[in-house]
Amino acid sequence: MIRHKDHFHGSDLEKIEKMYSIKKEEIVSFSANVNPLGISPKLEQDLSSHIHAIESYPDREYTQLKASIAAYAKADPSQIIVGNGSTELISLFIQITSPKRALILGPTYSEYEREISLFGGRTSYFPLNDKNYFQLDINELISRLNDTLDLLVLCNPNNPTSTAITSSDMRKILDACKIHDIYVMVDETYVEFAPEMDKITSVPLTEDYNNLIILRGTSKFYAAPGLRLGYAITDNEYLLKEIHQKKNPWMISSLAEEAGKIMFSDTEYIQATRELISTERERLYQIFRESGKFTPFYPSANFMLLRIEDKKEDSHSLFERCIKEKMMIRDCRTFPFLSDRYIRICFMKPEDNDRLVKVLLGKH
Repeated sequence: MIRHKDHFHGSDLEKIEKMYSIKKEEIVSFSANVNPLGISPKLEQDLSSHIHAIESYPDREYTQLKASIAAYAKADPSQIIVGNGSTELISLFIQITSPKRALILGPTYSEYEREISLFGGRTSYFPLNDKNYFQLDINELISRLNDTLDLLVLCNPNNPTSTAITSSDMRKILDACKIHDIYVMVDETYVEFAPEMDKITSVPLTEDYNNLIILRGTSKFYAAPGLRLGYAITDNEYLLKEIHQKKNPWMISSLAEEAGKIMFSDTEYIQATRELISTERERLYQIFRESGKFTPFYPSANFMLLRIEDKKEDSHSLFERCIKEKMMIRDCRTFPFLSDRYIRICFMKPEDNDRLVKVLLGKH
């Protein structure tokens, strides 16, 4: 098991506040990867009218919520499982499948490895590398698959590299995994930010592959980490039955249930988010590409991985410089296969992005 060193998570603003004597409300977090527009205006306007929902237990089957999610994700309601954030669903899936050996695409989110180890499994990594711009070599990955593996974990788009696997390539991976009886868990936390989401999402593939489970949440795209609303999509009848039997009777609150039904229908907010991220993604990529101080890796999500080319700087020194200006970036030395030569930033509002650029390029 790879040892992950301590680091500041995007939600650790209280620690930052205490350590740097900066009020957390004044910090712009380029580390949390959360939609800079904040919560859906429709949600903000309408949720209060549903406040009395907390006087009753939620529908055990979450029928209306699943219908809303299914319409949004273009899936069948029978394929939907809702949970208290995608992290809980990761835990449930691993508890049920009990993989003895798992392969994880890395560098990536450490929670996958942690959950697998908690249930007695062992993990190995298939590393992405900057020589290939962190793009996945599909054929090389497939050559690593064998009958000793029980699970393949893919974050798509991947965090922190912001690279993505197309659905056509995902189909090749799923075909190979079928041969070896390997489950594939695809975390699509950031897929809604992708420029061509329909070419990346694996949701349509659930109709053809029962070894596939897809995880999504509302923390990042809908800027609602405190809501703790996640969902999974699979067409595997065994998994659906087992998860429904082993999950808590009420996975999410009545208020989260109402919020989900509202936010997934806010089409103006969805479009505004995609336009903002698309514009800032291209703009910042070009700025850092031309800077000479960083090598940016082309992003598919709402964040970008940068390699530091200035030998006088490292990830820690840049973190310190930014936080003193009340901006928090992600020091990537704690990710497997990365080092103190890498940082990650997410795309915020243009004026905040401009301020960050000046600090990182030494123009402030």
